[in-house]
Amino acid sequence: MTTLLETRYRTVLRLLPAYYRREREEEMVETYLEDLDRDTQDQSRPTLGEVTSIAALAVRSRLGAAGAPRRYVLLGSGARLFALAAVLLLAASAVVEPVLRLTWFLTRGGAERRLFLADFTDHGLLAGAVAVAQWILPLGWTVAYFALLHDRRRLARTGALLAAVPSLWPLVRSLTGATVVTEPAFVVTLALLAWLPALALCAAHHRDAPPARLPAGTPGLVFMAACVVTGASLVLVPIADDLVWGPANCFLAAALGRLLWSARRAPSGAPGGALALAALGLLLLVVRVAAVYPWLHAPGAAAYIAGGLAQTAALALLTVLLGVVGVRELARS
Repeated sequence: MTTLLETRYRTVLRLLPAYYRREREEEMVETYLEDLDRDTQDQSRPTLGEVTSIAALAVRSRLGAAGAPRRYVLLGSGARLFALAAVLLLAASAVVEPVLRLTWFLTRGGAERRLFLADFTDHGLLAGAVAVAQWILPLGWTVAYFALLHDRRRLARTGALLAAVPSLWPLVRSLTGATVVTEPAFVVTLALLAWLPALALCAAHHRDAPPARLPAGTPGLVFMAACVVTGASLVLVPIADDLVWGPANCFLAAALGRLLWSARRAPSGAPGGALALAALGLLLLVVRVAAVYPWLHAPGAAAYIAGGLAQTAALALLTVLLGVVGVRELARS
């Protein structure tokens, strides 16, 4: 006779994919129940730790754990490549943008330097601490990128999660009534641009996943190239400079290179690379649209709108092309 506790365990185990339940469900249920008195099982429930463990196992088994069906292997590979590419773009931006800002402030004379320091000293202790955190925490993307490629997964997860925290600050201030968010769609999509890669890194680079590998180049060389492209787009083409301009231009260069490479050579390496880039392009496209839309009817913003719309069109085109190439690659594989 099935007890209520066994029914509850089986309900929680439905979080796992069907292939995993067919192989392990009976064994897992027996393990959970073996040390419990049958007379007390109707008054018991799965513990929070057990539910959390099963939920984490459900994520791992759907993202390419050992013995997973092909569709889950492809999903896990795509999620890992998406996380790696997004973390690379964010890491380059987190290094280049502060360096350019510091250079600008420190070379404009004493008045500009005092204005820069006022953000840290003239608004109270809490505001100063937040200002410092907003400069320092995004460097966690760089830590996450190099830690991931050196198979330091716990350090990579910690760095990515800490780096994503500053994106929540405008939302927190609006909820507390300290400020009013004038462009909520842009603020929310920026938070998504930070948190989706961070969560994808935590979920897809689990302990059963293969080590992260770049499709080409060494970690340092690829990071330097991303910094150069990001910095050049900010310095040489600042027509629509905002928080997404640099990362999006870096993505456009990488996407174009990926398309040219796939046109000349057969796909190699981990499957799902083109679709992972397409997913990242779609995310950047959403952020770009959210950034440009509030300015469409603003006077004197013609240059910004023109640059933003040009980048939007390029993102849309390359994202579609990457999606087509990705589907064809999966069909051939």
